[in-house]
Amino acid sequence: MSLHRRLASQSSVIFGARLAGAGLIFLVQALIARIWGPELLGEYLLIIATVNLIAVVMPLGFHTVGTYFAAEYRARGERRQFITFIARAYGHVVATLALILLLGHPLLDMLGQGGSVLADHFIPVALLAFATAMVYVNGALLVGLKRPFAGFFADTMFRPIVVIAAFLVTMGFAVPVEGFSAMLWLVAAGYVVIALVHFAFVVTSLNRIPDTAPQRPVEAARWWRFALPWVLISLATDFFFDIDLLLLSHALSREELAIFGICTRIFALTSFAVSAVYAVTLPDMFESEANADREAFKRKVGDANFVASIISVVLFAGIAVAGPFALMLFGPSFSAGAAPLAVLSLALVVRSVMGPASLVLSIHDRPYASLPSVGMGVVTLVLCNWLLVPSFGLMGAALSAIIAITIWSVGLWWVALRTAKLDVSIMQWFRARRAAAVPAE
Repeated sequence: MSLHRRLASQSSVIFGARLAGAGLIFLVQALIARIWGPELLGEYLLIIATVNLIAVVMPLGFHTVGTYFAAEYRARGERRQFITFIARAYGHVVATLALILLLGHPLLDMLGQGGSVLADHFIPVALLAFATAMVYVNGALLVGLKRPFAGFFADTMFRPIVVIAAFLVTMGFAVPVEGFSAMLWLVAAGYVVIALVHFAFVVTSLNRIPDTAPQRPVEAARWWRFALPWVLISLATDFFFDIDLLLLSHALSREELAIFGICTRIFALTSFAVSAVYAVTLPDMFESEANADREAFKRKVGDANFVASIISVVLFAGIAVAGPFALMLFGPSFSAGAAPLAVLSLALVVRSVMGPASLVLSIHDRPYASLPSVGMGVVTLVLCNWLLVPSFGLMGAALSAIIAITIWSVGLWWVALRTAKLDVSIMQWFRARRAAAVPAE
């Protein structure tokens, strides 16, 4: 099977599972808006955004490079080095959970959030963050061990099942706030169980890494050099809209926040289709780099980028047509998000066309080179929100997001071109096709 067909088929299966799981999540969110009200949905989305941001920090960046090191150590037969790496990654998660439980409440009080929705649901939020961080680490490692389905399905399928089950149990509560609180407890407990079972898959996959290489000193300094910048990169890119929701929580009403939050969740779903393409090809890309086969590496980047760009254009067209109907499920007021959703979906095309620059910079041992562009994107988001949201509301929030994403995507492409000497945009694929056609002429 050609790489194009394998990428399309495997990523389609992963995206199909994600789509089914997201359908369940959207159903729960629609029911929350319909039964408990859009204001409570806004609170729920704020909690989930906070959980995601805490969870992505808990492994201290080791989950962001887990796929790379899993593929590298598998290719080199360094099982003992890999076991040490994952012990550090999971140790960070457990240690930060202890700090959160110890210092979380005092920190919220210090920030004036002692009576906030986060403080009222502190323990389930902490448990959700722990389970989410565990799944992040588990998934990254399993993808690097060439088990992408096992890597993604805990989050894409089983978490949505737990969420909808918890809502169905609690939706009949006479007081919506009490039902909401009980739902969070059930989701937190269920997701912790899923995370631990997911961790068992990692343990049973260790035999996929041969133990043939001679023992080397622990590469802790190298792990930190890769991982630390990726904490910031991942926060500002993968969890861009979680940061955006927290920023907008003071500029939009809870109902408007719920509308924009649903738009961002739809965007996140579509962007997962692009992530699935790279997840399928990442281990092969990493092996090519580990084996110093630069031409194969460039070819695989170009092929993955081409497939991702085609998928993003198709998804943009689909969102433009189906987005308004999807938003109507949440209530009449959510139709206001149709135009902002279409604008947001254009950002996916921009990201796909410009390519995985941060990943390439990290592979070429220049992870810190991504930070200026990412920081510029976040600053642009804050500035544009301040300028556009008061006057244009939801559309201003969408425009701010796409402007920020475009600036950091172009900036990262330029940095990768200058430092790694590699064009990660879709133009790389076209150049490769022209070069392949030359001998036949």
